[in-house]
Amino acid sequence: MVGSIPKIRIRGLTKSFGTKAVLQGIDLDVMEGTSFVVIGGSGSGKSVLLRCILGLITPDSGLIEIDGVNILEQPTARRDAITEQIGMLFQNGALFDSLKVWENVAFGLLAKKPGKTPMSRTAARQRANEVLEQVGLDSSVGDLSPAELSGGMQKRVGLARAIAGVPDILFFDEPTTGLDPIMGAVIDGLIVDCVKKLGSTAIAITHDMASAQRIGDQAAMLFQGKLIWQGAASTLLNSGNPWVDQFTHGRREGPIKMELRR
Repeated sequence: MVGSIPKIRIRGLTKSFGTKAVLQGIDLDVMEGTSFVVIGGSGSGKSVLLRCILGLITPDSGLIEIDGVNILEQPTARRDAITEQIGMLFQNGALFDSLKVWENVAFGLLAKKPGKTPMSRTAARQRANEVLEQVGLDSSVGDLSPAELSGGMQKRVGLARAIAGVPDILFFDEPTTGLDPIMGAVIDGLIVDCVKKLGSTAIAITHDMASAQRIGDQAAMLFQGKLIWQGAASTLLNSGNPWVDQFTHGRREGPIKMELRR
């Protein structure tokens, strides 16, 4: 039955770098079609969690399942095939300066992959035009270089690239960082529209509480490598958890103590 198992299921995930324990036994279920937001301070392990799911980092222990398949136990080719269904919007856009905008959008479609024939440049350009228009950009933007775009336009291009391959899963790494509040709301609206149109499952990590509530169905908070709270994203500002409440309201006083280097 569709939806009977989590789209993404994580159990006992740990990762350390030297003596620094970054993830300490993460358990997380993200159901199909859900938009899930992970909040937490800098260094809490949010980005490491995404990179473990993407296969960019190998965890020390634990289980990561996508559609019931533990990707950590799969051969490299099988794991790559599974993670190919993930689209990613990077924090700073991560556009290639040497490529035109449309080539950035179509990068994954043009890439040579074992056992697969890359899309023709003509078809890839047509697909790039379609998704650029989907994120509110004219197809003529495709002929520009990334350096000619504003920060907000670069975010839109990054989003277009993330959805170009029609992924089952979308990841968003701090999608509103560096944007003014109005442009941040615009990007959030585009994210919500794209996720709904694709029917994708989404995970976003963010410091922006307004963004978290706009794009999230469910939410969780990471603190010192552990998930200390999970609940509806709409309750982030009144969770009843003192750590979450301090973080979401930006209070200096509370159980979270900032370590200052002198």
